[in-house]
Amino acid sequence: MEDNLNLVGAVDQGTSSTRFLVFNAKTAELLCYHQVEVTQLFPHEGWVEEDPIEILRSVHECIEKTTENLLKMNICLSAIKAIGITNQRETTVVWDKLTGQPLHNAIVWCDNRTQSTVDQLVAKTPNKSQDYLKKYCGLPISTYFSAVKIRWLMDNRPDVKKAIDEGTALFGTIDSWLLWNLTGGAKGGGKHVTDITNASRTMLFNIRTQQWDDELLNFFSIPASVLPEVRSSSEHYGDMCEGVLSGVPLCGCLGDQHAALVGHTCFSPGDAKNTYGTGCFLLQNTGKRPITSKHGLLTTVAYKLGKDEPTHYALEGSIAVAGGLVRWLRDNLGIIKESADIEELARTVNGSGEVVFVPAFSGLYAPYWRTDARGTVCGITQWTTKAHIAYAALEAVCFQTREIIEAMRQDACDVPEDGKSPSTTSLQVDGGMTNNQLLMQLQANILGCTVLKPSMPESTALGAAMAAGKAIGVWSLKPEDLTTVTFERFEPTISQDQIASHYAKWKLAVQKSMGWHYSSETDSNLPGTDSQGTTSANHIFPGTVFIMSTFLLLAFTRDTS
Repeated sequence: MEDNLNLVGAVDQGTSSTRFLVFNAKTAELLCYHQVEVTQLFPHEGWVEEDPIEILRSVHECIEKTTENLLKMNICLSAIKAIGITNQRETTVVWDKLTGQPLHNAIVWCDNRTQSTVDQLVAKTPNKSQDYLKKYCGLPISTYFSAVKIRWLMDNRPDVKKAIDEGTALFGTIDSWLLWNLTGGAKGGGKHVTDITNASRTMLFNIRTQQWDDELLNFFSIPASVLPEVRSSSEHYGDMCEGVLSGVPLCGCLGDQHAALVGHTCFSPGDAKNTYGTGCFLLQNTGKRPITSKHGLLTTVAYKLGKDEPTHYALEGSIAVAGGLVRWLRDNLGIIKESADIEELARTVNGSGEVVFVPAFSGLYAPYWRTDARGTVCGITQWTTKAHIAYAALEAVCFQTREIIEAMRQDACDVPEDGKSPSTTSLQVDGGMTNNQLLMQLQANILGCTVLKPSMPESTALGAAMAAGKAIGVWSLKPEDLTTVTFERFEPTISQDQIASHYAKWKLAVQKSMGWHYSSETDSNLPGTDSQGTTSANHIFPGTVFIMSTFLLLAFTRDTS
């Protein structure tokens, strides 16, 4: 190995696992990594939690195992010049700054316990609009974002409320929790910071002034004292305080989807990438000014790669269920034994047999933002098999992506002076699901464009490493310098006329998924209820048929697995 070898590490803390990866700063080559699964907790229906202490331990374990592998490769650990962090976004941690102990499990981004909180917040807006705060933060009032989760904790956990009132509580998304602990925590020196991309996902950050916003804090009744300091995505936050990498600077931080945008070198307006993970997230760089979406997308900070560098913005289409649907087929229906088995099963049929699967398990995110939607399977016949269900599940991921692309193109048309739509000829992709060759081919067919999968699939971790390496001057952000990255291409193989009819059925199925779930506050206003809130027979009947068909489907898939 070269004596002047410059390596950069990246902590990639995701929803289902934690990894530590080490890259060559000159070539972007991935040298080694270690991965640890993170346990998800489901204390009630719709609730999703994780243990912050387990998350922190998983980071230490991954660093320890990865560095052991480096030493086996005869690479000196002193070659690691910096560490970046990328993380699952919106997931909320509140902890005691004196003891360092979490005051509650982390509430994960896809948790929907806060629906009643959202209803109350929307009701107090002047026009009862979910979009009332978008002019400040670019986001709708939704269970998705951190501020609503903090509000729920303050309303439902007296110990959390007491700690916040007494000034001993700190809030952070996962990046803040990790940075505080890795730089000293309660032992002293812990840096309570976040980066601008993670801050932009809280609903408390004004994306135009680039500061915590007093009006937003007042709206949610959250004190500024619990919030971390907001920094750029590429600067020195502090040093590792213990372990084999003690003293190595932590100097890159981005939310996972923003890191993937950087890892794909999507640095020009119009550049877009799609990440297929637990959910699915398509981000498009819109340049140096935020564009307010009129078609159901989020306006967010894309990145700010240095204290004195300009802030770039993005439009985002967030899909709640992508890889999570495959795990559901595995764990809940048992029609596959391993997640990777879905491709082999789906390949046993030539299509979905006109089955359409809308995986709105906890509502629909972009572009609909309908919390009343629920998962729906349409088009089942006596000939339907579990293979058709598997095929329809893969198509669901692709159809949701197409809806996001179409919304981005519509938004681009609304700003003709400088708006650019995502490329009509190609889409860059990453994430665990991209290993599914059938899914990638379906995506190319349904979009009618080339899908480009990089040979180095760790775009998220790569983006964090690039930000960290830039901060200390060892990494170039020029795309032409990523010499080891090549692309696998997936070209459309069928005509768009063939896709059009199936896409129309997808849109119809999406409409049928809406209106299944209502909060008690709105039940009396449902279609099919009388003035006393009594449900009429014509409203009960479709729901009964749906429930019966669901039980039949469950029985069928288990019997045939």
